[in-house]
Amino acid sequence: MQLTPLPALRDNYIWIAAHDGGGPAVIVDPSEAGPVLAAAAAGLEPAGILLTHHHPDHIGGVPALLAHWPQLPVIAPVDERITTATRRVGDGDTVELGSWRFEVIAVPGHTLSHVAYVGDGLLFCGDTLFSLGCGRLFEGSPAQMHASLSRLSALPGDTRVCCGHEYTLANAAFARVVEPDNPALARRIEEAQAMRERGHPTLPSTIAGECAANPFLRVDSADVRAALRRQLGREVRDSVDAFAELRRWKDGFVA
Repeated sequence: MQLTPLPALRDNYIWIAAHDGGGPAVIVDPSEAGPVLAAAAAGLEPAGILLTHHHPDHIGGVPALLAHWPQLPVIAPVDERITTATRRVGDGDTVELGSWRFEVIAVPGHTLSHVAYVGDGLLFCGDTLFSLGCGRLFEGSPAQMHASLSRLSALPGDTRVCCGHEYTLANAAFARVVEPDNPALARRIEEAQAMRERGHPTLPSTIAGECAANPFLRVDSADVRAALRRQLGREVRDSVDAFAELRRWKDGFVA
């Protein structure tokens, strides 16, 4: 499989996935058209576009891509704010594009209509799960986001996490404050620093790696609970309370 994160805007990635044997590729969350059209000039043949949520930095390039490929399928969540969709999908739906087959998982939290796509060992999760972090809660509740992350963390450990932004090192600064003695986190930070120094993306990560090092997937661990106790001066009530307070802490965090 050829999996390419195309840099776009300031820190976005447009994901391109193609099978080694050839055939059309899937385009995920094209924030702008330029990088995709450049890939097309180098031989990219698209099978369709997958959109995870309505934010402009994930859908902004679609109109120009449709001007270039008018018949291209555009798969999107049920959200009228995405006007370019040719098919709208929800939890449990199946998407087939060329030789690709994806299951749709509803992951409300960052936005209420956010979805993720899982197939061929890949997870396209937009702004729900990041490497060492998670998305801000612009529309959903902590309970919704915690439930969404719990669903994603239950995927097979070797599932590759293809998220929407290069946030790994920024997230690492907070994660290290929460769990300074986590060896898996230390290894991930060292690995990510080396990747960025070479000009490479830190993505994709894996579900197993995130479960070992991402504090937002570890709200029930003793170390994260202890960090929250020190931060709050109280015990958290349950997993949702732990997640909510961890997200609130991150929202106000300055490295």
